[in-house]
Amino acid sequence: MLAHAYYEEDSRVRRQAESLVSAGRPVDVFALRRVGDAPSDVIAGVQLSRLPVSRHQGAGLATYLREYAEFFGRAAIALARAHRRRRYALVQVHTLPDFLVFAALPLRMARVPVLLDLHEAMPAFFKSRFPRSWGALAVRALEIQETLATSFADAVVTVNDALADRLVRRGVRPEKLTVIVNGPVRDLFAPELHAPRSFMADGRLRLVYAGALTPIYELDVVLRAVATLWQTRPALRPELDIYGRGDSEPGLRKLAAQLRIEDHVRFNGRIPLEAVPGAIAMADIGLAPTRRDPFTDFSLSSKLLEYAAMDKPVVASRLATLQRYFPSGTVITYEPGNPDDLARVLGAAADDPGLRRRTLQATRERLSALDWDAQSAKYVALVERLAGGRLSSGDSAPIAAEAPSRNGADPGVAQAADATAGPGSDASVEHATAGRSSQRSEVA
Repeated sequence: MLAHAYYEEDSRVRRQAESLVSAGRPVDVFALRRVGDAPSDVIAGVQLSRLPVSRHQGAGLATYLREYAEFFGRAAIALARAHRRRRYALVQVHTLPDFLVFAALPLRMARVPVLLDLHEAMPAFFKSRFPRSWGALAVRALEIQETLATSFADAVVTVNDALADRLVRRGVRPEKLTVIVNGPVRDLFAPELHAPRSFMADGRLRLVYAGALTPIYELDVVLRAVATLWQTRPALRPELDIYGRGDSEPGLRKLAAQLRIEDHVRFNGRIPLEAVPGAIAMADIGLAPTRRDPFTDFSLSSKLLEYAAMDKPVVASRLATLQRYFPSGTVITYEPGNPDDLARVLGAAADDPGLRRRTLQATRERLSALDWDAQSAKYVALVERLAGGRLSSGDSAPIAAEAPSRNGADPGVAQAADATAGPGSDASVEHATAGRSSQRSEVA
């Protein structure tokens, strides 16, 4: 798998890779490398190769493009070198960027199937992230590269039905397309593994947000809603725990101070995926706040699914795709961008145990078709169909390292994953997977 992301932080890439390992497929992932990380590792049976490229979250457009280009080049070289020894049965590429799929060109020419996993709509993402940099011609160019990428791949996966419908409208054949929702792993997001907390057990309304701190997620609206609750409903004593990192954090800290709620908001930083369920278990309500724009109209927050799996009531932005999966009466929603409405909804949820009980039960019922147990079976079946009976060499020796990067980082290993975080998946990553087996072929 190829993913422009930090493997440990990307739940979608990890779930897919570990599902393949559990099914007997060796998996190699080529991904980004943080400063201080080892060039290679084995995590839950997945062979991880970290290429010497780091993410520059919150940087300008030129930095994003340079980072994409550097990862593309290193991933293409690493993948081609690895294939000479590993003989991959399949290459899966996670977006963003869409054009990363062409890093698999040498393997595609050798008739290795290519699976493209579109985490986001790249044209809409860049228009939302860099509104001043993208005119009609730039958006058209992104649409063309998206079309070329989907045409190049043997099969295309995406994260929800809204994105799938958009791809069909843009010319992708329905039979080439599969929706794999980024649902929670029930063995991990298992409330019975954590001490139960009754609602407002300590007399405080404890709110939790676990995800990226970027402009796409309207945490500024959440802070203003918390401030409103302290002014209008002080008996609720609302407290907010934020888990994650991103370029919005400095501004959010400043806003919390301006609103005089800094003593009631905790920025806990990024925590490992394995620690997220425990953080959710200590809260009363999970928040999935997403700013509404043409990009997020295609998004379904994986945070929402994780809160529900942990038996927590969910309050989320009222977006089109969310309402498609969770109709009225399931998730509690508020008007995006409206802190007064969010404060009203949170107060109503705190006051009405019947509302919390009814919506949580309805959300659980919808979740049963969206959790990773259901999605994993569909995903593994797709990989098996594409990979067929291809066998690997079974050679599990380390792959030849790349030359050091210009900044002197340690050389990277030859298998990679690549993706970019965004609302469609909440942790978008692009990746390639492969592993060791004397009978099953490797996935790259």
